[in-house]
Amino acid sequence: MITTSYRPTEHTIKTAKQLSKELGMPYCGRNKQTVENLLKSAERDLLVVGKERFELYTKQGAKFFFHPNTAMFRAKRFLRGEQEPMLRAAGLSEGDTFLDCTLGLGSDAIIASMAVGETGSVIGIEKNHLVSVLVRTGLHSWETDIEELQAAMRRIQVENGDCFKYIKQLPDDSVDVIYFDPMFHEPVETSDGIAPLRDLAEDSVLHEGCIIEAVRAARKSVVLKDHWKSPRFEQFGFHVMKRKTALFHYGVIQAASKTSP
Repeated sequence: MITTSYRPTEHTIKTAKQLSKELGMPYCGRNKQTVENLLKSAERDLLVVGKERFELYTKQGAKFFFHPNTAMFRAKRFLRGEQEPMLRAAGLSEGDTFLDCTLGLGSDAIIASMAVGETGSVIGIEKNHLVSVLVRTGLHSWETDIEELQAAMRRIQVENGDCFKYIKQLPDDSVDVIYFDPMFHEPVETSDGIAPLRDLAEDSVLHEGCIIEAVRAARKSVVLKDHWKSPRFEQFGFHVMKRKTALFHYGVIQAASKTSP
């Protein structure tokens, strides 16, 4: 259910009603009711549209609002010139195009956007409509004193849809790097504050056809982030960049090889 903040403006009411239509979820006027009372009476999760951010409250008592999460300290390391494993695996350069097929909360997309800069572009695909709305809104409204980080967030284009269908429509060699993080690992790597999104995340099954299409459409590389024990690296023909003590590795298919997995 969608409602507004405790003292809504005309703009927040309008925004909440528009989201209600877009997401196909019922709108409920706040009428100065508490979140707890609304959750009890509606018996469903609650999306609160505020002036500065959207907040998601679940029936289980959890609360979520968009935050760059790991991208905050990763961005600081990047700006200090420290090596970023994901960027190293992808081989991203300024001006490149980057397609994140499993956007989630957007941490990897944010770092990619910083790397490709103003002359590059980053598109993130998220299958769950509500998650895509929360993340798109957060990316374009989050305020930080790290100017490079904020600018990178604003440049990301969020698309709601199925990544396989999206990639199939791409021309050959049309995107520099295509990236997959199919298991939605963010909750494992970060705080429990994003736990509510675990139930919302729609984990697309990564299959051979998707990888074949990605290799066709990628100009430089296809990158897979997965658990270090994952059989998918070998299954789909990825060269694994192993990292000592890390729970996750990056697998790479260089477009130069253009061999089917």
